[in-house]
Amino acid sequence: MILIADSGSTKTDWRMIDAEGKISQARCGGINPYYHDHSTILSQIESVLPQINGDVKKIFFYGAGCSNDANNAKVHGAISTVFPDAEIKVDHDLLAAAHALCGEEKGIACILGTGANSCLYDGENIVDNVTSLGYIMADEGGGSYIGKRLLSDYLRRNMSESVSEKMKKRFELSKEDVLKQVYLEEGGSKYLASFSKFIFQNIKEPYLYKLVYDSFSEFFEKNVMKYENHQQYKVHFTGSIAFYYSDILRQVANDKGVVVRNIIESPIAGLTLFHQKQIQA
Repeated sequence: MILIADSGSTKTDWRMIDAEGKISQARCGGINPYYHDHSTILSQIESVLPQINGDVKKIFFYGAGCSNDANNAKVHGAISTVFPDAEIKVDHDLLAAAHALCGEEKGIACILGTGANSCLYDGENIVDNVTSLGYIMADEGGGSYIGKRLLSDYLRRNMSESVSEKMKKRFELSKEDVLKQVYLEEGGSKYLASFSKFIFQNIKEPYLYKLVYDSFSEFFEKNVMKYENHQQYKVHFTGSIAFYYSDILRQVANDKGVVVRNIIESPIAGLTLFHQKQIQA
């Protein structure tokens, strides 16, 4: 059996391919070595064990934060504790996005979920990447960034009165509670991104539409448009924010002269197909 995992800070999608080619699936919480320690990662992996029926031979794990040797070793160590006899490969979630979105074609693959990232892909490998600095310093266009701007504007009385009133009715928010959730509690990025649901439900509010539009505009300017000759490439997106706000995303791209092709909620299906073809080859 082969296991394939695509993990972000919020959730991890698993696919299992048995010896007959049958595919099954599972899901657990997010795994990010920047935010989660060994025991947390281990418990998340162990939570999917009841859904795995068979001898695991290979594991392909793609995750947010798996962009350097130290982080990859951290995740590899937890996986090998659970599956000591399996061949394990840990790589960045950007490569998962590129495999799923571009296949074997050149392109720019982007992630807009809780966080945000992008890469230039040559059909096989990532050849360029505008540095991702996480939700505190960057992540323009991602759910945490959009939520951060919303909360900042709310607490500073910098939004329309209609949206402010809706937030007062929907949430019990104080400056102290927000700062504690963001700076002191685990999962600050997830907390910020959770406000995306409210934004989506009220997107016809001009203030909220502009908030999302401007956030996507920043993403294109600080990520996609930094790649040399970016106009020559098709640009693809994966992630819940890209998927649910696809109309606004395509409008921003069109306004900036960028050609956007595929927008999918999760790369796991395309990623599974990519590895299935490799197995059959």
